[in-house]
Amino acid sequence: MAGHSKFKNIMHRKGAQDKKRSSLFSKLSREITVAAKMGLPDPAMNARLRAAVLTARAGGMPKDNIERAIKKAEGTEGENYEEVRYEGFGPGGVSLIIETLTDNRNRTATNVRTAVSRNGGNLGASGSVSHGFERMGLISYPAKAGDAEKVFEAALEAGAEDVQSSEDGHEIWTAVDALHEVAKALEPTLGEAEGAKLAWKPGIMVTVGEGDAATLLKLIDALEEDDDVQTVWGNYDVPEDVLAKL
Repeated sequence: MAGHSKFKNIMHRKGAQDKKRSSLFSKLSREITVAAKMGLPDPAMNARLRAAVLTARAGGMPKDNIERAIKKAEGTEGENYEEVRYEGFGPGGVSLIIETLTDNRNRTATNVRTAVSRNGGNLGASGSVSHGFERMGLISYPAKAGDAEKVFEAALEAGAEDVQSSEDGHEIWTAVDALHEVAKALEPTLGEAEGAKLAWKPGIMVTVGEGDAATLLKLIDALEEDDDVQTVWGNYDVPEDVLAKL
């Protein structure tokens, strides 16, 4: 279980799909609203909004919910969210980047710090771990989109920079400014992606042993259960044999 694909694995491991689905819809809705406020409320003219809508559709979010989230951005009332990023360390020496959208920085900071400190980690200063990651675009496809060779060839032709395939699916990495161009170029061959977003790609992965894996996963669960936390990125790799024992 690698750090950048943890959400799907944890959801499957815990068997809590309904709860995760509700939380995911809430977070996707918030991202759509923020993206629409930051630019034009038209996915065709707003790259970030287009990525958010694509991810929401792939996650099964109803069309009415997506449209409602976009319209919410046009109103003058309601919450104003800001992006706040936290960096820190988890059990086993792994590095974590925690991205949030919040309307109350004090609340979010307290909740994030508490979740991290109670589960074997500690927060660091801004830039303390992000230097070990690269900001890139990430396009996700399910395993059924094709075998590794087909996906690699399609990604190469579309101008992607890297491809990582496993039994869980395919992750296609691009330069930040090429994300939407590559995603569009992939569709004729692979169909619509599961998601397309900006991501943090770790430079070096840290293998987590059995002694730290349970605490690490508990930490990630605690963070992702917080409504303000959008995504948790990490450089951890939990081997399948270790994961099977948890």
